[in-house]
Amino acid sequence: MSEALEKAEAAAREAATDTAAVQLAMAAIELAKAAQQQAAPQHHHCEHQPKARRSAGEWLGIACAVCVGGVGIAFASIALAILGGTAAIVVLVLRSMWTDYQRKGR
Repeated sequence: MSEALEKAEAAAREAATDTAAVQLAMAAIELAKAAQQQAAPQHHHCEHQPKARRSAGEWLGIACAVCVGGVGIAFASIALAILGGTAAIVVLVLRSMWTDYQRKGR
């Protein structure tokens, strides 16, 4: 019977130790919660209104403007290419005339 009593006493001591460990863990959890609440930033409400989203008509207008701008850039590029080709032809003709003038002048 004393053996059963010793086992019961050991179990009681173990339970008391476990209870203290559980109490210590609960205290740590409560301390962590309190620290988290203090560290949490205070949220304030903004007074301004969020921007309104663009309507479908505005997006359509933007798309048309981009298309017109792209066509304009394409025509400008073609004009520059024609101008460059014309300038090259003029330079070649003038060079040919200059070489002919140099040969006949001697």
